[in-house]
Amino acid sequence: MSDGSLSQDEIDALLQETDNLEIDTGTGLEGLLGEKERTQFLRLLEGVVGAQASNLSILTRKTVNLDKPSLQVVSGEELAGSLPGELVDVKIDFAEGLRGEHSYLLDLGTAQAIAGLMMGQAGVEMDDAALSAVAEALSQMSGPVATEIGNLVSRTVKTAPPDFQRVGKDQARFPQGEAIVKVEYPILVEGQPPSRLTELYSLALVKEIAASLPAAGQQAPQAAAYAAQPQAARPQAGRAPVGAGMTFGQSFGGAAMGSPAAPPNVQPVQFANLQGGGFPAEAGNIGLLMDVFMELTVELGRTRKLIREILGIGEGTIIELDKLAGEPVDILVNHKLIAKGEVVVIDENFGVRVTEIVSPMQRMGELT
Repeated sequence: MSDGSLSQDEIDALLQETDNLEIDTGTGLEGLLGEKERTQFLRLLEGVVGAQASNLSILTRKTVNLDKPSLQVVSGEELAGSLPGELVDVKIDFAEGLRGEHSYLLDLGTAQAIAGLMMGQAGVEMDDAALSAVAEALSQMSGPVATEIGNLVSRTVKTAPPDFQRVGKDQARFPQGEAIVKVEYPILVEGQPPSRLTELYSLALVKEIAASLPAAGQQAPQAAAYAAQPQAARPQAGRAPVGAGMTFGQSFGGAAMGSPAAPPNVQPVQFANLQGGGFPAEAGNIGLLMDVFMELTVELGRTRKLIREILGIGEGTIIELDKLAGEPVDILVNHKLIAKGEVVVIDENFGVRVTEIVSPMQRMGELT
């Protein structure tokens, strides 16, 4: 009769059976992000997809469609296995208001197409200039997210300058930690095959963002404070608030606050007749100046540097200007702003297409 103990043969048999078992080693990383956190974060991202696509359309001068994002919590190994062989890695961490790791990954073909559209060149080489263009495009995607988060949590949220590189999938930089929040956007650039844009967040950053967001149906603190004000105390669109250079009564033509307002005197608008004819004397005077040369310059942007920074400028130095990519450039005559335009390429030369003429009143203000 057995005393309940196992013989050596029985132990060896059990060990052999254990070796043949397939043990489930799944990490269960999806459970690290709660359903409420996931829903709130996705709602935030879906709310800015339109602004992100619009920014990319402006930069590339092509229609860009971004579909709703999908979200997964994955390990570094799982992420590396899903990436293309070559890609562009653009790291844009959250640096102010909220802090955490954040980056974008874009396959090389799509990155090359975007860079070519931004630079006005077909088949562009993915050198530093092309990588910088892609980094600027992706920076314009992260901007609406940071702005929307700041609006919802009532504080300034800023991202760090983009740090970009062309890498193989094994060299891509992932947020540190056991789990990574992977967000994928289906992206379609006009004239290009469909692709996917991968956005990476550290798990801690997503949790902090989700915890800071107001729940569905609730207002952000600044919106709630606005709604709690009496109707008369709320600043109105197009009207100076009380204390902003005029009293409440003055803003309504001098009527005292609380007194009934006089009915407005409404009359049909009358336009002067449009008649031909000019001013011969003035035209003659202007004619004397028609052959005078004036200096016309196009200003891409400006920046301010310390003397030690200027002395440190050398070949290869990148100087960041105060204008965003795709923003109109200034057209100046004798250093006075007269118009705005967009940069174009004519054969092998740069040119500027005028998109806006500064009004005479603005030009007069520049001259005074």
